[in-house]
Amino acid sequence: MAGVSKVRHVLVLPDRDAAQEAAEALGERFGVAEEPRLVRDALAGEDDAEDAQWLVVLRDEERRLDAGELDAFAARWDGWREEP
Repeated sequence: MAGVSKVRHVLVLPDRDAAQEAAEALGERFGVAEEPRLVRDALAGEDDAEDAQWLVVLRDEERRLDAGELDAFAARWDGWREEP
């Protein structure tokens, strides 16, 4: 679609449980209607799922989510928001 910016935010969390909890809480905290995607991000050279970070990817095409608020939100699970 021409003229539509595909804006997304990526929250990096330490494990799958934290990522699932954060994804569920996003709807309550920010009114996110679309289900965020959870993605396993294996650290370089690591095959063990315990050594993986998890990403919560959410679209924000209307640019209504505040980056600072997302930073604080991710920090509740010892995570952070990745800069685009």
